[in-house]
Amino acid sequence: MSRFLWPVRVYWEDTDGGGIVYYANYLRFLERARTEWLRQRGFSQQRLQREAGILFTVVSLEIEYRAPARLDDELEISCQPEPLGPASLRFAQAIYRVAGAERALLAEAGVRVACLDAGTLRPRRLPAFLLEIPAAEVGEA
Repeated sequence: MSRFLWPVRVYWEDTDGGGIVYYANYLRFLERARTEWLRQRGFSQQRLQREAGILFTVVSLEIEYRAPARLDDELEISCQPEPLGPASLRFAQAIYRVAGAERALLAEAGVRVACLDAGTLRPRRLPAFLLEIPAAEVGEA
């Protein structure tokens, strides 16, 4: 599956008193990129729960912070899913500061997400339609 990119701007609410992004807010940026990856494929979290009867939950997360993001920074969050097993995906994610043509790596993360049955909350096989590559992604990298 190809890499997905999502733009984010850092607002005051994302920062501490010094104008630096609070560490937990990086996790929010990562979550939003995964959610937008789903939307780009034509699915919302609510629609998947309602129509396919599935939910997603983070099972594990590794993150390495390399440099701080600051108030008003333009960021780009990458999201590259990789199937792990019948009921889970691993997302290789990164957060970059973008300033014109320059990109600076701020954080890297590996996020393992499990697919759950919405009724029982037990692991459930990932639907094939989530693993198919949309025509818009063919040729992207």
